[in-house]
Amino acid sequence: MRLDRIASIVAFLALVALLLGGSSLPAGDKIERVRAFTREIEFDYVAWTLNALEVKLSQVALGTSAYLSNDARHQQVLDYLDLVVQIQQSEAQLEEFFASPEIANPQEASAPLRQNLEEMYARRSQLGPLAESILQEQLSNTAAEIGITLGGQPIPPVLYHSTPLPRALIVSPREVIRQDNNISINPDLTIDQRVTLEERVDQALNVSSLVVEIGGIGVYPTMVMQTSDLNWMAEVVAHEWIHNFLTLRPLGLNYETSPELRTINETVASIAGKEIGRILVARYYPELAPPPPPEAPAESPPPLLPVEPPPFDFRAEMRITRVTVDQLLAEGKIEEAEDYMEQRRLIFWDNGYHIRKINQAYFAFYGAYADQPGGAAGEDPVGAAVRQLRSQSATLAEFLNRVSWMYSYDQLQRSVGE
Repeated sequence: MRLDRIASIVAFLALVALLLGGSSLPAGDKIERVRAFTREIEFDYVAWTLNALEVKLSQVALGTSAYLSNDARHQQVLDYLDLVVQIQQSEAQLEEFFASPEIANPQEASAPLRQNLEEMYARRSQLGPLAESILQEQLSNTAAEIGITLGGQPIPPVLYHSTPLPRALIVSPREVIRQDNNISINPDLTIDQRVTLEERVDQALNVSSLVVEIGGIGVYPTMVMQTSDLNWMAEVVAHEWIHNFLTLRPLGLNYETSPELRTINETVASIAGKEIGRILVARYYPELAPPPPPEAPAESPPPLLPVEPPPFDFRAEMRITRVTVDQLLAEGKIEEAEDYMEQRRLIFWDNGYHIRKINQAYFAFYGAYADQPGGAAGEDPVGAAVRQLRSQSATLAEFLNRVSWMYSYDQLQRSVGE
């Protein structure tokens, strides 16, 4: 590749990173009271972005994937996913070495395993960027087929990097469910450090807070959690690129303007990410595509004998929880709402859903992802309106081209009503 070509790419990436790099970062003086507790543990996005851009530019300069056949690209991605599985299994085994009371000297006993892990980490550093480059190209081709590119090129270019992700400290008022703050903190905080942080913030500011895990972040290049699940990875890479796509349009530029616009953004990205991810996997990795949902059985007469109760429905039960909490908070019954959420958490726990904490911050975060009815969104009409607009649009491209130019919830409501 010629030097002037590389220089032009560097300039373009720098410009796009400047525009998109802060798209998911909080802004404004209102977070300063919370940041008094997080400054020393906040994630360094600048260092991460510079490192990720270096990795991406190296791949652009080498252009390795361009010399591979389609079969070779397919195998490179599968080899990378298999390596991730091996690493995850070895890391779990290493934790067992240090947790087992039967091993007197875990450092010595685990030496061969740790050496093997170091070798796998080195191999991952070689395979990972190439697998990312291949998936970026495949997602770009999928976006072009769908019709959401300019001249066949996605704007901005699809760039992502798999990495340990920061966690997010979510802060909501106690009297209403609303995300006031989302602060990225270092990924290596232990569980007791996270609990202590939440307690300090709650007590000092009389708020509801929660440290949550995240699967991806729409900075540029986007951050995606390491995984061996290609279906999940394709969905999340597409989801975060859609955030980049929206950030260059009114809907994304107004992400922080209101809770409604945040919900619209996240719901649009969730809907589009799932659709694009399914198309990508079906085309390039059909052997890994999930089976189609089973057909609904024909209606049968009611049974004559008693039947077992239906299984625990997580989304339905979480919707009930959210609706009840909203009602209690609307009546000013804050303590009652918080007691109720803890009671409900125990019910979820007993049914196999080990949720550490359900509070206002929990619903403020998870309620914005409303691509499916029910769940943590409760009866919030915003997600339902986004889903209705998608059902009224003939194609995903039509849906995205309509919704991405909106900058208010009123516009969405009018569009759905037309």
